Amino acid sequence: MAIISLITEHIASTDSIELSVYKYGRANDFEDKSQASASQQRLKPAVMLSHATGFHGRCFDPVVEFLNTEYECTSFDFRGYGDSNLPNDWSVTWQGYCDDALAIARSMQNKNQIIAVGHSMGATALVMAALIEPELFKALIIYEPIIFPESMRNAQTASHQPSPLAEGARRRRTTFASRDEAFANYSSKPPMNVFYKKSLRAYVDFGFNDALIAETNENCVVLKCNPEHEARTYETGTSHETWEQLHLLRVPTWIVAGAVAPMQPSSWSELIAKNIPNSKFIQWPDAGHFGPMQQPARLADLVREVDGLTS
Repeated sequence: MAIISLITEHIASTDSIELSVYKYGRANDFEDKSQASASQQRLKPAVMLSHATGFHGRCFDPVVEFLNTEYECTSFDFRGYGDSNLPNDWSVTWQGYCDDALAIARSMQNKNQIIAVGHSMGATALVMAALIEPELFKALIIYEPIIFPESMRNAQTASHQPSPLAEGARRRRTTFASRDEAFANYSSKPPMNVFYKKSLRAYVDFGFNDALIAETNENCVVLKCNPEHEARTYETGTSHETWEQLHLLRVPTWIVAGAVAPMQPSSWSELIAKNIPNSKFIQWPDAGHFGPMQQPARLADLVREVDGLTS
């Protein structure tokens, strides 16, 4: 199974941001529509894929491989991630990530709306976008969104304790001799050692730039995502007040969580679902916070299921 075709485009967002966008073709784009079955002729929704903090749009390539005989898929890099730019003077706010998601959804212009799939920060951005322009979306599938109850936001603000995720991001190794060395490093330890092999390969292959070590002039690869930008994304995760607006969401929504783990979004994902009218909560007890990278085929199956239930 392989990706049918891929076109890279650039879409303008707010704050002078240019987003890198990946549009995947599908196998069933028949030139002679008379040869297609009735089910194939049904206008399918487009699928929009929205990545987590520290990742990039091409991490969804394995999900697309399981979908793109049937659906036109679009993934993208949020500002400061992958190949999307980041102005030096931009102060991290999650509203900016919402703006990016809106820019992509508006650009897709699908006549049968969009099934939007988001992971972690990317899931949050989709919820924020759907609260502003619900008419763009047919359904949301959100995996462990970073939407904190007010009590948790207040407690974290009052604690003045550094974020372990932010501190980890700042310590992250950014340079390897090659992509193969990076792949071997990540696959040998948590959390990425549980990734589906192609998911980790996509993260590495498209998450690094080729470079030279200045002192030796030897080839190396350097992480595209600036660790400080990733850290600031974690640190500002409690700054938005999306929780208080969940009851206003009118897009059919499926909330998915992995096994419940202390201080992880899985701990309150079901509570998020209870605050969204007519939503559905799904637990993947054999997955963790990186479920979309662990089980891309399962996520693709859920897209098909949601399409059927909302058609």
